[in-house]
Amino acid sequence: MKIINLKLAALSLTLICTSAYAAEGLEGQVNIVAWPGYIERGDTDPNYDWVTQFEQNTGCSVNVKTAATSDEMVSLMAKGGYDLVTASGDASLRLIFGKRVQPIDISRIKAWDSIDPRLQDGAWFTINGEHYGVPFQWGPNLLMYNADVFPTPPDSWDVVFEAMTLPDGKSNEGRVQAYDGPIYIADAALYLKDKRPELGITDPYELNEDQYQAVLAVLRKQHDVLHRYWHDYNVQMSDFKNEGVVASSAWPFQANALKAEGQPIATTFPKEGVTGWADTTMLATNAENQECAYAWLNWSITPKLQGDLASWFGSVPAVPAACEGNDLLGEDGCKANGADHFEQVSFWKTPRAQCDGDKGCVSYSRWTQDYIAIMGGR
Repeated sequence: MKIINLKLAALSLTLICTSAYAAEGLEGQVNIVAWPGYIERGDTDPNYDWVTQFEQNTGCSVNVKTAATSDEMVSLMAKGGYDLVTASGDASLRLIFGKRVQPIDISRIKAWDSIDPRLQDGAWFTINGEHYGVPFQWGPNLLMYNADVFPTPPDSWDVVFEAMTLPDGKSNEGRVQAYDGPIYIADAALYLKDKRPELGITDPYELNEDQYQAVLAVLRKQHDVLHRYWHDYNVQMSDFKNEGVVASSAWPFQANALKAEGQPIATTFPKEGVTGWADTTMLATNAENQECAYAWLNWSITPKLQGDLASWFGSVPAVPAACEGNDLLGEDGCKANGADHFEQVSFWKTPRAQCDGDKGCVSYSRWTQDYIAIMGGR
């Protein structure tokens, strides 16, 4: 009888709490477009669950639609029906200027000051002083390589951009990969910025016509040596294990997972630097569940969630305090994921026809069109 009464009491408390939240105006759900692995409820690993507690705390059910690319995220947000999106820098400006997202009232983000100051006003989501989202996680696009093939870490991106013989005496043809996304053009631009300084490239996302054509020439040559253009991290990990791939751009997630399996995998920051992603949770212009959305925005930057997610995804928290005291992330987790290399990262941002100083640059629509052609061998 006591057990039954305790259960009834617990159920009553749950109903009271749910009613209280409903009275505060929370709608009961929030719909999020997210990268795979960003919104976990313990289904894959019970240690990684930052959804269940939120739902219990707020009465807001979390519904997630995963997207494999930034282009897919932009398309989904254009169709509507979503409240939030965890957008990378190659999508965020498109969402802003396409009026798919709205400015955030940062006075409603209680722990805004806990966010890394270097991210708070990021150019990829801040326009004329207005913030179109809340920073979530960031990370570098590293050069991942097979340490058996490279006894000494490669110091340049040339191992994936140029045809060459690798340290094991074999060609790199069919053994290297490139990212399946137009934003990868910036990786080639970063490489040329160092290799051909006479081009005058200062920002890999702001290319004039001459610079752009030089970058495309590098990518067309690269096509002949590639094994695959990757975007699915599971496929890429399989390729390193089973298909003889030995070098590629990659996220820390793949490298950490492969190393945990005992694979001879390592990463490095080449001399040219790296591109990277700083992801922002953005609020849809027509969000139907704004109160639950703001509740999630606040929850998303709590230190426990930030640290758990960084451990799971191989990213770096937007909240530096999350790097300390998290059992899943560990003492050196943030460092392993690239936290000390912030200044070496050229963060993704959407290329625009009118760029810095109103100079003429090649727009993202051109990047998209031409990269599709290059991937098709044209």
